[in-house]
Amino acid sequence: MMARVLNESGPDAGAAWHYGDPLREQRRLEAGEATVDLSHRPVFTVAGPDRLTWLHALTSQAFEGLLPGQHVTAFILDPNGRIEHVFGGVDDGETFWAHTEPGHLEALLAWLLRMVFASRVELADRSATHAMVIAGGGPTVVAREDLDATLGEVRAGTWAAEAVRIAAGQPRIFLDTDDKTIPNEVAMPDGDRLGAAVHLQKGCYRGQETVARVHTLGRPPRRLTVLLLDGSEERLPEVGADVVLDGRVVGRMGTSAIHHDLGPIGLALVKRNTPTDATLTVDGIAAAQEVVVDPEVGLHVRPNLGGRP
Repeated sequence: MMARVLNESGPDAGAAWHYGDPLREQRRLEAGEATVDLSHRPVFTVAGPDRLTWLHALTSQAFEGLLPGQHVTAFILDPNGRIEHVFGGVDDGETFWAHTEPGHLEALLAWLLRMVFASRVELADRSATHAMVIAGGGPTVVAREDLDATLGEVRAGTWAAEAVRIAAGQPRIFLDTDDKTIPNEVAMPDGDRLGAAVHLQKGCYRGQETVARVHTLGRPPRRLTVLLLDGSEERLPEVGADVVLDGRVVGRMGTSAIHHDLGPIGLALVKRNTPTDATLTVDGIAAAQEVVVDPEVGLHVRPNLGGRP
């Protein structure tokens, strides 16, 4: 049996942090050879014949025509376009199997239940019987009785999963974001997509006007950046710590981890006009930047909209 070290605190408390060699686990995860046990994350289902059209109408994602087995992520936005809820999942042809962040299922299900009205959908908490894992290179939901068999012998902990995610510039909602975050601040547009959770060409949903307006103008108030942290400090900054430039607070620190190649890294939301080549400071730790969201994203967007660059 592999030696397992558990997370002692935070949203992943109780989950496997690593199995004795976290840097090797990262390399195996990047190569698609390792699985990750995320069975601490809540799982719920949306069943019924109207489930995909209903989710399509409520969220930032395009659910109509979703193919069985295709994993998607979706946001529920507030009227001002700020991210209020997030979930991901897979449809099996009869039921959408979804997962969300620890501690956020109750509020998410309560909001969704208020939106049912006459739609033929049924929602249920399945956390006791089903679990989320990363297997075969992506996230999926399996029955808990099949968990060990699905995970197999080559496993990676949450340290590896978080390090790989951060290096890829993929934010974890509620940790790398705050209650003011809009989707345009955490992802670059790519065709008809804005990151993994927003479809730019779908019909109306709550908060869409803000997303569309900021997309067209190409000037989000803040931008996500990867921070390459000074490794000589031998510590990582706290989530929510101030990001500072020349004595002024210019942003908010998110998650961080030790990466097998890049060393200590993290994600931060900083003001759009923060110079991309500036060395920032967070918790007294110096940090260089790797841009995730270009502060001049409009230069990429406007030509595709038929406007002037």
